[in-house]
This record gives sequence, C-alpha cells and structure tokens, in this order.
Amino acid sequence: MNDVPFTPDPDKGRLIDRVRQQMGLDEDVPHEDVVRAAEDAAERLNRFREDIPVTKIAMAGVSLLLLFGLLLSGWYWMLPRDGLTVHTVYMQKGGHVVLVEVENDGSRLVTDVEVQVRFLDAEGEELDVMDTRMDGVSAHSAVAGDELEMQVVGATVWANYTVSISLTWTDYAGDRHTERWEHDVGAWATEVFDDRTARRTWPF
Repeated sequence: MNDVPFTPDPDKGRLIDRVRQQMGLDEDVPHEDVVRAAEDAAERLNRFREDIPVTKIAMAGVSLLLLFGLLLSGWYWMLPRDGLTVHTVYMQKGGHVVLVEVENDGSRLVTDVEVQVRFLDAEGEELDVMDTRMDGVSAHSAVAGDELEMQVVGATVWANYTVSISLTWTDYAGDRHTERWEHDVGAWATEVFDDRTARRTWPF
C-alpha cells in the first residue's frame, strides 16, 4: 500500500500552527512532524503522571495545609497581640441585673485591669455603680463572677436607663489604656452587648 501524504484540513491546519508556536517549532517544520512532536510530548506527560502516585500528590497537599495551619497558630498563639472584649448581659429580674465578662482575645497577659459599670437613669443620675479590679487576665481566657455582677433594686422596669462601662488595663508593652461604652437599656427585658477594644499587634 502506498503512503498517502499528510494533508490536514484548514481547521486542523490552524490547530497545528498553534501547536507549532507553543512548542517553539519553526514554520518550515512539516505538519506531520509537529503532530509527532505533540504526540511525544503528550506521551511523556502521561508517563510523568504515572510516575507520581496520587497518594504523593495528596500528601503534598496535606503538608501544605499543615504548614498553613502552623503559620496561623503561630500568629494566634505566639505573635504579641493585645485585644479585650467586654461581654455584658442586661436583664430585668427582681429589678435590673447587669452581668459582665472580660475576655482577653490577645496572646499576652494584660495586667491591672479595672472595670467600672454605672447604671444611670434617663436624666443621667447615677443609681448604682460597680467597681472591680483584677491583677490580670491571661491570654485567651475570660473572667466573670460575683464581682462582675450588679443588681439594681428599687428602680422601675417601665423606664429607660443607660449602662455605662469603663475598662482600663495595662498591655504587653506596659502602656495604660482606657475605653468606655454606653448602652441604652430598658426597652427589652434582656439585652446582650459585646464591646471590643482596639486591636494592637507588636512590633507592627
């Protein structure tokens, strides 16, 4: 049987020209040589894929995830970072009850923590006050309890009031900070507030 010359149709010819450009072959290379070169490249790629087991690829992906997790945990646990959150719950229960929790979201101990909660009427008159001092709050921990609970009796539950919260602390670098928040209460029997201090990261 006689060999029939390779004569691609125009669409195949454009495809082969594109393959020639991508493979860096000269224009004078015959079409059939381009096809053979592309087939050889595809065969080498298939052999390369067969030489690398799927399990190795999966293990490489798991290793990258573990490395990423270590970097994140290093930032969360090791990098000096300062940030506090004051969680406040207001309830109408035999009067007015205010419960406070101080959470240290940072990665270092904060010291000399002072919490003041003032319960004010609509005219700004102070009906009750709670002052609590703590030596410190450890990293990634929270402090609550009887010393951070306040009950106001004798004030009607049919009026509006203001809960004024002041938080003072010394950060990891030894700097002193104070932040204040105010919340209007009385419209609902139970209300919850989360107040976050400014976040700082050293040495940035």
